[in-house]
Amino acid sequence: MSSFVGGRTRLTRGRLVAALLAIGGACAVLAILAPLVGTDQGRSGWHLTFDDWLTDGDLVWRFRVPRVLACFVVGGALAAAGSALQAVLRNPLAEPFTLGVSSGASLAAVIAIRFGLAGALGGAAIGVSALIGAAVTIALVWRLGKVGDSLPPATLLLAGVTISMFCGAASMLVQMTSDFRDIGYMVRWMMGDVGAVTYDQLAMAAPAIAAGLAVLVWFARDLNALAAGPEAAASVGVDAGRTETIVFAVASLLVGASIAVAGPIGFVGLMVPHALRAVVGPDHRVLVPASILAGGGFLVTCDTLARILTPGNQIPVGVITALLGGPFFVLILVRAKRSAGLWGMP
Repeated sequence: MSSFVGGRTRLTRGRLVAALLAIGGACAVLAILAPLVGTDQGRSGWHLTFDDWLTDGDLVWRFRVPRVLACFVVGGALAAAGSALQAVLRNPLAEPFTLGVSSGASLAAVIAIRFGLAGALGGAAIGVSALIGAAVTIALVWRLGKVGDSLPPATLLLAGVTISMFCGAASMLVQMTSDFRDIGYMVRWMMGDVGAVTYDQLAMAAPAIAAGLAVLVWFARDLNALAAGPEAAASVGVDAGRTETIVFAVASLLVGASIAVAGPIGFVGLMVPHALRAVVGPDHRVLVPASILAGGGFLVTCDTLARILTPGNQIPVGVITALLGGPFFVLILVRAKRSAGLWGMP
């Protein structure tokens, strides 16, 4: 039986509320403090500062609050999508990057930049292009990975890796044919960053992301069954094929919407759900909502580090998550290899 399924401790309303209150409280503290943390250049170099909501209101409200909100929206969406995809595919390495969704969205955005859509139609054109690219990639991976009426996890992951490699090569080709200014824009965008996110962008993306998150929370009980395999899910009355289709599509579109806001930010959907399973257990009725909260808090923390580690030349938050996620990915790979659980959860 997969370690994803069930749990040693029976889920109760009190346990669910306690877990969410604890994580939500930590996120609330981060939401208050993160916009106030900054850096200032003095005679002896850069110093960490704590600004004020009132005296530094323009800096806080115009620049830092939008990026903190973006981190909560994007981080929550990516972490929830990761927890759902890992359950559906029963694989510890399932993550938006490994399924090719991020690479497909990035290719579409790079093409949009190359042909000047941002200048002609406004900055939103890049986000819309990324969302379209994610949708097309979802369809391709789904088509390549599906065998008859079933969706073998190994086949789907291999299809995702193949599409990801192709999109990565195509993105480099597009960059090679672009001018220097566009290349700089492409590279910065593909690193994943929330520094330029506006309230208008959040207002456009938040309703769709909120709806997608609500669907994943609704299907949390079915995810518990699916994590044990389609046969086990069918034995408890879950329509495995229908649920897999809905959850995979919703999770992938959540990723596309997140990329449209902040660019491709990797490994959040890998690290957060795995870390939470050690704390709250594998029951998706608590894991999915906890991932939404913790994913946002995790990305806020990474973005705050990105702002203060290199003052004057801020690191895109996607670089921080990649530096953390690479070793984490290797650790999971080694553990899965030792337990012969690479294509099915140990």
